[in-house]
Amino acid sequence: MLKDKIGVIGAGKIGSAILRGVMGAGLVDKSEVIASAPREAVRQDLARELAIKVTADNAEVCDFADIVILTVKPQIVQPVLEDVAKRLGRNKLLVSVAAGVSTSMIATYLERGARVVRVMTNTPCVVGAAASGYSAGSHATQEDLDKVGRILKSVGIALPLEERHLDAVTGLSGSGPAYVFLFIESLADGGVQVGLSRDVALKLALQTVYGSARMALESGKHLGQLRDEVTSPGGTTIAGLYALEKGGMRGTVMEAVLQASYRSQALGKGES
Repeated sequence: MLKDKIGVIGAGKIGSAILRGVMGAGLVDKSEVIASAPREAVRQDLARELAIKVTADNAEVCDFADIVILTVKPQIVQPVLEDVAKRLGRNKLLVSVAAGVSTSMIATYLERGARVVRVMTNTPCVVGAAASGYSAGSHATQEDLDKVGRILKSVGIALPLEERHLDAVTGLSGSGPAYVFLFIESLADGGVQVGLSRDVALKLALQTVYGSARMALESGKHLGQLRDEVTSPGGTTIAGLYALEKGGMRGTVMEAVLQASYRSQALGKGES
């Protein structure tokens, strides 16, 4: 177990998923958790589901918790932190999940010497399958990093990285689920186009993507080798791959990661 109380400011999908993860993993007891949310309906749902303390007051979260997890939109990080900076002080650990906002930028809103760890996770954390990256601010300790790693691993995989890589993590795994959902939808559309019912096509597409990802994870083989094992000379798969390459799928996906990464950088600079 962690020896720290945990609080979440802005407990939406990501924040509540992290709380489910740490409680489910036995890292904290429900009596050691608090969450804030501006909407009363969200607070009531959290209290009912997790039996934790809830509040509309972010300062109350900071007073209660030793580790404060900030899961708000990057555009409102500044006013939220300026409101609670004195409550955080230097004794609390702040974990920011705000896309694009650097630890140095966060530090400008806090007291000098405040401890900050920046995180980029993704929405599959709600099913315990997140892909997260995290890095320490200038005053965070190795112990702080270890604690954040344990928290993130309760909802998936988590990799400690240099902060300069976190915008790339945002563009790849942070935004990546949307790319995958679009691919699944397109795969199912193709099935409908050649005569399958929508229900059948979607089930097959979902299982195909799930099974392929699991196979890649568990086999340890290079993706090119796995692809070649499906691709017979002159067969159906090579015909489909030719169509994808001709349409520029590889370059388009790479460009999506690039553009999302650039957008993360822009958000970190305060651009709207």
